[in-house]
Amino acid sequence: MDMFTLPFLHPAEFFISLAIGGAFVYVFQKAAMSSEQRETPWVRRFVTGPNGKVLWGVAWLVWAVGFGLLLGTFTDKTAESPYGAVGLVALFSGFFVMMGFIWATIGE
Repeated sequence: MDMFTLPFLHPAEFFISLAIGGAFVYVFQKAAMSSEQRETPWVRRFVTGPNGKVLWGVAWLVWAVGFGLLLGTFTDKTAESPYGAVGLVALFSGFFVMMGFIWATIGE
């Protein structure tokens, strides 16, 4: 309920935060759209072209085999082992590798 009364209780802070949030959205949107305004040849050749699918597919296979072998070596799967940290790195890096593969596949 306090969130609904925030513009009335603290109007200056509320509108300043709205302006800052709007500025973030504007900057992020301009950064995201800037790549569409200027076409670079290496993006077309390596990321979204036919070679991009092969590149990202190989990167995904290397990621899967590499982290599969690395995470398979841990015998101690308790909280004090490095298993969780390596698993977190595998999770984040795998997400970006798969997003690149999807972008290369759909972007054609």
